Amino acid sequence: MNTFGLVQIGLMLLCTTNTSSLQCNHLPLQQRKVIENSLQLLDKMGKKFPLQCLREKTSFRFPQQVLKARQKETIKVAIEEIFQHIFYIFSKNVTLAAWNGTALEQFQNGLYQQIEQLEACVIKKRTNYFQNKEVNRLKLKKYFQKIDCFLKDKQHNLCSWEISRAEMRRCLQLIDKVVRKL
Repeated sequence: MNTFGLVQIGLMLLCTTNTSSLQCNHLPLQQRKVIENSLQLLDKMGKKFPLQCLREKTSFRFPQQVLKARQKETIKVAIEEIFQHIFYIFSKNVTLAAWNGTALEQFQNGLYQQIEQLEACVIKKRTNYFQNKEVNRLKLKKYFQKIDCFLKDKQHNLCSWEISRAEMRRCLQLIDKVVRKL
């Protein structure tokens, strides 16, 4: 390969790296927009919380300490994992929820795109996060397993989905507070 070809490849890699790092630098702003959009889509998905579901309401207790890390990268990895769990929950057995399918699909797509963006920005930090913060990771997993088990126990009925939707709204609002501080 000639020198000119190597220079072109080098410039292309440099531009790609700069573009990626620019996207990562603006990640908190992107996350705020995605969270705001996700909250609007959660509202658009269904109607007001059904009163008949109030007696089934459960406290899942989001482990807020996972979002209280001092390092931005640690918080980004935690948020990525939270988005993955939310995406997983809202990707199965939602037919009984009787929600707006378009809003649900847009919600899922927004989460997926944000997961992809976060993965690209924090891939190097993930190993350190999981080694140092295994307890936090397990707390998150336990929290989302409670929600998943609740849905299964209630056979994914309307009320279980509405309660889960309200919980995801609360979860996204907590993330939004943290992202605003980044």
